[in-house]
Amino acid sequence: MQEPKYRKAYEDLQEEFTLASAVINARNRAGLTQSQLARRMGTTQPVVARLESGRSRPSMRTLERLAAATDSRLLISFAPRPVKRSS
Repeated sequence: MQEPKYRKAYEDLQEEFTLASAVINARNRAGLTQSQLARRMGTTQPVVARLESGRSRPSMRTLERLAAATDSRLLISFAPRPVKRSS
């Protein structure tokens, strides 16, 4: 994390990691496999795998289907970015 390019790349992917983690947590709380979740969502297991890997940015419709399939409530919020301190 000391290397500025590495830190920037990591920070750029943080939102994808956060979303992927939330998808995994919702599926696990519901006690579902990827295949079971896919069936409930009306999609395929590879689509769920892509969501959980952070390699895709799901639409609102996909997130709504995921919430319904995991008996979860979809919450979306905005938070201020942390203030960057200069050295």
